[in-house]
Amino acid sequence: MTKIQETTLEINLPSLKANYHHLRSNLNPNTKFMAVVKAYAYGSDSCEIALYLENLGVDYFAVAYTKEGIRLREAGVKTPIVVLHPLQLHFKDIIKFNLQPSIYSYPVLESFLKVGKQENQYPVHLKFNTGLNRLGFNAEDLPELLKKFKAQSQLKIASVFSHLGASEDINEKDFTLNQIKAFKEIRNEIISMLSYRPLFHLLNTSGILNYSREAEFDMVRSGIGLYGFGNDPQYNLCLTPIASLKSIISQIHHLKPGESVGYNRGHVASVPMTTATIPIGHADGISRQYGQRNGFLTLHGKRCPIVGNVCMDMLMIDVSGVDCKAGDEVVIFGPEHSAAELASTASTISYELITAVSQRITRKIVY
Repeated sequence: MTKIQETTLEINLPSLKANYHHLRSNLNPNTKFMAVVKAYAYGSDSCEIALYLENLGVDYFAVAYTKEGIRLREAGVKTPIVVLHPLQLHFKDIIKFNLQPSIYSYPVLESFLKVGKQENQYPVHLKFNTGLNRLGFNAEDLPELLKKFKAQSQLKIASVFSHLGASEDINEKDFTLNQIKAFKEIRNEIISMLSYRPLFHLLNTSGILNYSREAEFDMVRSGIGLYGFGNDPQYNLCLTPIASLKSIISQIHHLKPGESVGYNRGHVASVPMTTATIPIGHADGISRQYGQRNGFLTLHGKRCPIVGNVCMDMLMIDVSGVDCKAGDEVVIFGPEHSAAELASTASTISYELITAVSQRITRKIVY
């Protein structure tokens, strides 16, 4: 692979394909697959990812907000796109760009009916709350809700779904099974009351890996799993992170005892030490909590702690005893140096670290 010359996020599409096929291997061949590509495909490149997954045959894409769906359409994505958290301001654009909204409350439903009054059987997706208490109708809403749908012809329910709140946590298995039970009751009532059958889906990545036998239904949704994380060390062994964040050494400094590194003298040398300055900082997604020797970068196979406070555009690492020079490559995270492991040093999770990677950082697609 060509040596990088600037901070670069390498996105490995063969690894994405392998992750997709591994997740599918847990499912019935007829089960549909919704790929979640919100937040720039978890900090990578939503357009490249979506176009690649479209060729692999995914059935739906999911984004959080309307503008994310528009971006995919403008890139040429033809597959149905669900907007999970549509805002009323953007309903006209949802129709214009053939996106499909999640309807999660009566105000959202009434507003979309007004905007789409000229439509016929426009596909929408009903979100139900089964315990996460974030978005969604409640089961008690069902009779009145279905009555509203039967009384109009503008909208058609393409799918009904809910979201698991703790599917990765074995200690919360009873909570998850109760969510599954609640969703099954919602599904059964809808099937009995509607003249047609929408798709039903509940499982996220951890749900696919832990509860596919109990709750596969018609479709599953995966986000973090596609990008190489299974929320469990056991499952992480079967998945490969698709993104590698790399940078280079800009300059090396040799400090004497008593000399300091960075703002507010964040680290004061007690013995002679060598530091390397790296062109990446908290404006790029490496927040200040990784400083003060909490986080590390990997240089020539060796872990080098981040010293001092992370700056906006730079950070410094302790390279004492490492044979290195300006221009040498350093790895922030990648398949061999997990984003989950780095995130844990700052008491956070891989999701937060990978989705925070700034859009000013160069993306390089690896085919």
